[in-house]
Amino acid sequence: MPSRKRRRLRGVVDTSVLIAGIAGFKGMEAARIPSATLIHDWVESDTFTWLVSEEILSEYKTVLARLGVRRNVIGALINRLREEADVIEVRRSAQLSPDPGDDPFCNCAEEGQADFIVTLNPKDFPKTRLTAKVIVPGDDIPTTARRRARLGRF
Repeated sequence: MPSRKRRRLRGVVDTSVLIAGIAGFKGMEAARIPSATLIHDWVESDTFTWLVSEEILSEYKTVLARLGVRRNVIGALINRLREEADVIEVRRSAQLSPDPGDDPFCNCAEEGQADFIVTLNPKDFPKTRLTAKVIVPGDDIPTTARRRARLGRF
């Protein structure tokens, strides 16, 4: 009897989590910072498929530069994401978040059929308007696939 191969879970990482994760690697206690652990596990163990869009990559670059992260570090990160993440072409945009700055993450999650969005600001990712589960760093990555999309929603 052939075994069923499980589909890899797909996730969108909010900028706040990326920033906290990178900051966590500066100290010796990176393993104690949930955002750093999430990113470390993705790099080392390929724990999920990271979903990005061009708009998300642009935001990552802008925020990292504004925070004084060296250009070569930003370039290395963006290159790694371009190589290993799934770059989603968002064709339909919707206002899904109470914070318009988070709409690119919501739209990427919907278009890319994400199973989860990881954020430090869950209130900006309304669970009733998204099919992806909303989690915070330190939560377990969901072990089940995303909910079925509601008809006519997106």
